[in-house]
Amino acid sequence: MSNKLQVAGEEWQMTTEEQRAIGLDAQPPSQKPPEPKPLQMRQLSLYGLIALVFAIFFARLFYLQVMRGAYFTEKAQINRNRLVQIDAPRGIIYDRSGTPLVRNIPDFSVTIVPAYLPDDDLAEMEVYRKLSLLLNMPISTQSASTIPSGGGGPGIKDIVDKAVKEGQNFRPILISNDIPREMAMVIAEQTMKLPGVQMQVNAMRLYPSGSLLSQVLGYVGAIPEQEAQDYEDKGYDRYVDRVGLTGIEWVAESYLKGTKGRKYIEEDVAGREISIVGEPDPPAPGNNVYLSIDAGLQQVAAEALQAQINQINRIQGVEQTQSGAAIAMNPQTGQILAMVSLPSYDNNLFTQGISQTAYQAYKDDIYRPLFNHAIGDQVQPGSIFKMIPASAALEEKVITPRTIINDPGTIVIPNKYYPNDPGQGKRLTCWLKSGHGNMDLLHGLAYSCDVYFWQVGAGYDVPNQPRFDGLGIDRLVKYSQMFGLGELTSVDLPGEAKGHVPTTTWYRRTYGQTWATGDTYNFAIGQGYLLATPLQMLNVTAAVANGGTLYKPQIIDHITDLDGAVVRAFKPQPKPLHIDVKLENLQLVQQGMEAAVMWGTATGAQVPGIRVAGKTGTAEFCDDVAVKLGFCATGRVLPQHAWFVSFAPVENPQIATIVYIYNGGQGSEQAVPVTKKMLDYYFGRTKPTS
Repeated sequence: MSNKLQVAGEEWQMTTEEQRAIGLDAQPPSQKPPEPKPLQMRQLSLYGLIALVFAIFFARLFYLQVMRGAYFTEKAQINRNRLVQIDAPRGIIYDRSGTPLVRNIPDFSVTIVPAYLPDDDLAEMEVYRKLSLLLNMPISTQSASTIPSGGGGPGIKDIVDKAVKEGQNFRPILISNDIPREMAMVIAEQTMKLPGVQMQVNAMRLYPSGSLLSQVLGYVGAIPEQEAQDYEDKGYDRYVDRVGLTGIEWVAESYLKGTKGRKYIEEDVAGREISIVGEPDPPAPGNNVYLSIDAGLQQVAAEALQAQINQINRIQGVEQTQSGAAIAMNPQTGQILAMVSLPSYDNNLFTQGISQTAYQAYKDDIYRPLFNHAIGDQVQPGSIFKMIPASAALEEKVITPRTIINDPGTIVIPNKYYPNDPGQGKRLTCWLKSGHGNMDLLHGLAYSCDVYFWQVGAGYDVPNQPRFDGLGIDRLVKYSQMFGLGELTSVDLPGEAKGHVPTTTWYRRTYGQTWATGDTYNFAIGQGYLLATPLQMLNVTAAVANGGTLYKPQIIDHITDLDGAVVRAFKPQPKPLHIDVKLENLQLVQQGMEAAVMWGTATGAQVPGIRVAGKTGTAEFCDDVAVKLGFCATGRVLPQHAWFVSFAPVENPQIATIVYIYNGGQGSEQAVPVTKKMLDYYFGRTKPTS
């Protein structure tokens, strides 16, 4: 700065003291700013930290409100109000007289809503631990230390983790059901300390008759995982809902299930209900299903069949069988009046949650109690099949009622490669080794003469013997199929088998050989490669009894709504396949079957005052079960199935029956007594109509 000062146009030189006086003695500023003091650095750091904190807060706010806004909005809304479905009472199943065959009883169950579990892992595990002790259920099957004694199946955490993985965070997930009432009350009290855990009361199926009707009724259970998507597409909740899995429960599921109700509830952050918002939409109960089954006849048939099986085993001194079936049908409509399959099972075990031990025992049972033998066993029908070749031979004019065929007891079928050498032929012996002598149709049926039906079915062409041309394989196949063999009867139950009618083409493709005359002989008496189910053979019997109409067997009689109005009515359904046999020919077969009961092989089936017709059957076999049990050992006589079919009264049939006992022996000795008890019961309280 200059030390000169101009005053009135003149320039003055200021001294140093003068410059100090007016403040002009300071040095000019330097080009480099002075170093900041330590206090200023701390202020700048504080400002930067504050800015960073605000940036973090803003980023978090952006994440919560923008990126996860929808999720937390939903969670907040659910914490206040939630739509809850109300289970609909399942429809009741009745027998033909209106007797209830099932009941709905309270079922206490525990569910978990995953979203309401504690966020802290340790707190969540503590919920699992407490619940596992209350339910005696494992926390996780992945860790042995978490499985309490008596546990089994998937663990609590396993069930929840699976649901979470599938995105079911806000849905109640079923953990355990059929909890005893006392324990349910304890758990309900503990739910205040178990966030996410809820107690629910739904309806559970109870089957008062137990094993008596399990094969018909079936049971209700959790939705199978492999079918879960299909059920969800129909509006079911795969995690909570229970559906019919077998029997009528499965067949009539769409009628029985009902329509769920709905209600909005207000709840706290732990998922506990506080109040109901608005008016709930009540559920609509399922429809009621009335069966054609006569519960009384069902019980008589089951007890008679089981008693006969027990007697067979007692007489033999060894367990020869535990399996069989007994069915009764109205031959005029196709309605099933009784259907027994032994051994059976208790369907209550499956509804209430069967243990792995009990389930494995059922699976390991060689006689298959979970299997409906009445509609699923495919076995040789034996001589009850003779109804078909008898009808066919009359219709095809192979025989007349007066045609005589001699039964010497044993016949020889020549070997086609050595026709003149009797030693090379196949010897066939009738069940009556001494022979029946001269037989016509009436006596052939009444005495079940094998030689008669061998020749009727396959003919007889032996040197020095009268030649007889039988039906032959093609016509045997034609009439067997005409009577419904080899095809489903389409009964309204799952698990039916088709049976098998062998043909020459099938035989050649299967065995690479030509069908032989001996195979036709076996076919003609219901042996060999011919296989049928008990229900199929009962349907054949009913068609003979009613004059030639083959009906679709039905177990559902009608369905009503809650008010009793009929939703679906029963209508007899004749099969599209027409039995092309004249009525007079079927009546001749009926006469032969009536003679069997009057003085033939089935006199034990007589009912005083009632004209009963029947046909006995004994079929040799050798299957996997018989091999395992040692009944097919070399040198032993082959085991035999016992059969008997009947219908009555002959003049106006109201009931047709079939009894089949696996490895039961002679049909006339073992199957007839069971039928007798069934007919005695039926006609003891039901007077025949004219």
